[in-house]
Amino acid sequence: MLSKRIKNLREKSGLSQQKLADMLGVTQQAVAKWEGDKAEPDTSMLVKISNIFNVSLDYLLCKTNVKNYDIIETIAAHHDGEEWTEEELEEIERFKEFVRMKRQQKDKK
Repeated sequence: MLSKRIKNLREKSGLSQQKLADMLGVTQQAVAKWEGDKAEPDTSMLVKISNIFNVSLDYLLCKTNVKNYDIIETIAAHHDGEEWTEEELEEIERFKEFVRMKRQQKDKK
């Protein structure tokens, strides 16, 4: 649930609702409403929240338990200046998805 994710991330980061609100340019009451499941942040605010906590939007929206895909993206993007064919790029994408699924399965255990 989005409300619980925001609260959990905020608390783990040692931030008060007011401090998070200041960082986002909103009121403390707005953060309290999000955490109390009485309102939801708009899309641009979700992006800001995910950037502050260095998590993916998928994680923030409870679509995955993988907090951040940066490592996977870096591995797939690193190619030492070589040119990749379309087929090879598709294979890299399949591998990235495979690694994501393995991580999700591991997180569920």
